[in-house]
Amino acid sequence: MSEFVRQVKQPVKPLASRLGRLDIELTERCDNDCIHCCINLPAGDAAARGREMPTAQVKEILRQAADLGCMQVRFTGGEPLLRPDFEELYLFARRLGLKVLIFTNARHVTPALVDLLARIPPLVTMEVTVYGMHPESYEAVTRAPGSFAQFRRGVDLLLEKRIPFVVKSALLPQNRAELDEFETWAATIPWMTKAPGHSMFFDLRNRRDDPEKNRLVESLRLTPEDGVAVLTRDADRYRKGMKEFGSKFMRPPGDVLFGCGAGAGLSVDAYGRAQPCMGVRAPGLTVDLAEKTLSDALDHFSTLREMRATNPEYLRRCARCFLKGLCEQCPAKSWAEHGTYDTPVEYLCDVAHAQARWLGWLKDGEKGWEVAEWRQRVEAT
Repeated sequence: MSEFVRQVKQPVKPLASRLGRLDIELTERCDNDCIHCCINLPAGDAAARGREMPTAQVKEILRQAADLGCMQVRFTGGEPLLRPDFEELYLFARRLGLKVLIFTNARHVTPALVDLLARIPPLVTMEVTVYGMHPESYEAVTRAPGSFAQFRRGVDLLLEKRIPFVVKSALLPQNRAELDEFETWAATIPWMTKAPGHSMFFDLRNRRDDPEKNRLVESLRLTPEDGVAVLTRDADRYRKGMKEFGSKFMRPPGDVLFGCGAGAGLSVDAYGRAQPCMGVRAPGLTVDLAEKTLSDALDHFSTLREMRATNPEYLRRCARCFLKGLCEQCPAKSWAEHGTYDTPVEYLCDVAHAQARWLGWLKDGEKGWEVAEWRQRVEAT
């Protein structure tokens, strides 16, 4: 074993961690043009490429993260493998002792990359998004001719070299009939220890840059009732899981906006701007890392939990609703839909209420903020 490989495989980590999580969006560009995507730009977008962080800046951010005790970085995009310096950045992160989680469509998985991953493992299972089980359905989603064959070639290379990966899907009209076929195939992948996840309740573009694309995304979302039908295909397992989940997370949140883990980790977009998460692209929740450090960003976001909702409709409904743990309403979703932090997102409200009705937590016509004896209902699941 070379000294370099020994260093990568046996990192020395700090005793304390100030930064719990780091996501780096290496590019917004993607070789797919997926009909539902909330972020992608064309692979050949020269203006976007010119604004992306240079290699040296990404390395400096990784170095700062390691110094702050971070244990893992997620490389995502867009399609992170489009970056010509991806392997260099991967090796740099591993040399620092960071585990590396890679989100990819697998189209740019090459023999050289799998050889590298086999020799110096990422230590975190890769995640591959699948858009269809056949060329017709896959490319109806990606709008990229030849993309299905490239995806399958990439997956076959990962399997051949036994690089751990899992798969997930975006459930769309173009591939919905293949749901069972996809799950049957997914079960053959050695590292799939549970059923694959499915995106169904798609986010709007969080750059708020394309109203026409947002209208398309909205048209592709499952109805709340159809989404519940997918979630409850194994009704007993779903009910059992929700009984445990509900006992821990169902309660009105009050006026606190950030009840999640935002602030403990950081997300860095393709242009070197730190945010609490990838969903929030609001200028007021952004730190330019060309001028500040990751430590500065953590300081800037340390008061997130002190932020309070002021929207009267949010306070009337969301703040008093015991379904908040089930609902995806959050500042990121509100920002994408409305350009505010605290405007209720009606679609997400409807999805949460549809699940609650199926579970028996709500009667027909009831709203979650109207129920006083919600604890008893959740316990009776």
